[in-house]
Amino acid sequence: MPSLLEVKGLKAFYGQTQSLYDVGFDIPEGGITTLLGANGAGKTTTLRAICNMVRTEGTIRFAGKDVVGMATEEIVRQRIAHVPEGRGTFTTMTVDENLRIAAYTRRDKAEVAAERERVFAYFPRLKERIQQQAGTLSGGEQQMLAIARALMLKPRLMLLDEPSFGLAPLIVLEIFRILRRINEEEKVSILLVEQNAALALDLATHAYVLETGRVVMSGPSDVVKNDENVRKSYLGY
Repeated sequence: MPSLLEVKGLKAFYGQTQSLYDVGFDIPEGGITTLLGANGAGKTTTLRAICNMVRTEGTIRFAGKDVVGMATEEIVRQRIAHVPEGRGTFTTMTVDENLRIAAYTRRDKAEVAAERERVFAYFPRLKERIQQQAGTLSGGEQQMLAIARALMLKPRLMLLDEPSFGLAPLIVLEIFRILRRINEEEKVSILLVEQNAALALDLATHAYVLETGRVVMSGPSDVVKNDENVRKSYLGY
C-alpha cells in the first residue's frame, strides 16, 4: 500500500524542552496504525506535531505534500482530522451545532447534509440526541460526537488520541467496532494513540512503540503483540 503520511526525523519542542527525537513512521493509504507507549513517551505530542500545534523540525509529508510549517487550519483543509484527548466538543452547543460547525470550511452544502446522515448511520444515538447540549451527553456519547465531528471534515486521515479514556468497557468495544467500519467503508486511514494496547493492536495492522520521544520498535501488530517486552510492559502477561 502506498504511504499517505510519511514522517522522518521528527523533532518536537515545548519551549526549549525537546519531546520528540528523530521520530519516523509511515501511515499507509487505508491502513490503521497505532502508537504505543507509556505516559510521557511522546504519543500525544506526535499527533500535535502533525497538526503543527507544537514547534517541530523534520519532514512530514501528507499525500506527497510537505505540511511542516503549514497553519493548523490549512492542515485540516488537507483532510487531516484530529480527535484530541478529552474529546474537544463544544459543550454548550447542541449535537447538531457541533456537527455543523465542524463542516464550516466546506462549500458543498448538499454533500454536507448527506455526510451528516452517513455520520448518523454510524452513530444513531447522536441522531436521537440531535438537539441535546453536548455537555449533557454521557462520556461515550461525547466521544462518539468527537469522532462524528471529525468525519464531517470528510477526512483522508483521522488522528485519534485515547478514544477509550474514561469509558466503560462495553462502550469502548462499540466505539472500536465503529472505527473499524469507518476504516473499511469510508477508506479513512487512522493513526491511533491508545493506552489500551491490547485493543489498539487488535484494531491496527501496524504498530510503533515510543519511549521517551523515540521509536524503539515497529512492525505488524501481530508481531509487536507477541514481543516479550511489549507483552510485559503493555499487555500484562
